[in-house]
Amino acid sequence: MTNREDVSTPRRTKEIIQRHGFQFKKSLGQNFLIDQNILAKIVDAAGLDKTKGALEIGPGIGALTEKLAQAAGKVTAVEIDQRLLPILEEVMEPYGHVTVIHGDVLKLDLQQLFAEQFADCQSVSVVANLPYYVTTPIMMNLLEAGLPLENIVVMIQKEVAERMAASPGGKEYGSLSIAVQYYSEPQLVCTVPPSVFIPQPNVESAVIRLKVRQTPPVQVKDEAFFFEVVQASFTQRRKTIANNLKSRFFSGEGRERLEALLAEAGVEPSRRAETLSLQEFAVLSDVLYAAGLTV
Repeated sequence: MTNREDVSTPRRTKEIIQRHGFQFKKSLGQNFLIDQNILAKIVDAAGLDKTKGALEIGPGIGALTEKLAQAAGKVTAVEIDQRLLPILEEVMEPYGHVTVIHGDVLKLDLQQLFAEQFADCQSVSVVANLPYYVTTPIMMNLLEAGLPLENIVVMIQKEVAERMAASPGGKEYGSLSIAVQYYSEPQLVCTVPPSVFIPQPNVESAVIRLKVRQTPPVQVKDEAFFFEVVQASFTQRRKTIANNLKSRFFSGEGRERLEALLAEAGVEPSRRAETLSLQEFAVLSDVLYAAGLTV
């Protein structure tokens, strides 16, 4: 192993970028981390060791990849920007257990990737500084894919992290909170100022850990319908749950039937969606499903 200066130092980051003539692409949401402490917090939150694997999405020039390589037994990084491949090849040269794949993580067969890359690992976590413009699609894709994941530890926009971890009753709580908490247990690790990135983003960031659940915290009769009910309930946040559900599921004179079904589910028609817990949404969706209100 070499004693080279860490990739994540501001000096080495700038040197690598300049030497390779790399130009940041705003369209790819490229912001490279240059803070050792934040990187250490991200890696620590993943709970890695040499028996475990890490999947990184958007490694950039390899600042986080390098830290993951030092902690995990196997690291696979997926990079969409072909211009970064020669940089990653150079930076990762000392680490034989790191594989870089050129591709779009939203288009890859993740089941196949896991089978090929992590067959010898006791567990796998996703650890990444995600491009903010595709945070939610990537996270939901990972959670819905049924992958054998232990944790998802990601740097994302602070506002989105707060929505993922939100409890019922607040303005941050919504359909994203419910979807994330159905599949995982979220915990905010730390907030991160713009000053620790090159270039600096115009928003605050946060590191969040999602401990992936083996089974959902609620059992529902139809998962797709459950999420349909949740989405419909939040269509217009200022409306009551009765008005949102009536617009989606009931036409004409369906108000009385809807109110009877809400009463059966133990939900006051005047409540707003943001006050309902995951458990209450599960009961409500099952009552509506049993009444034949399928998607």
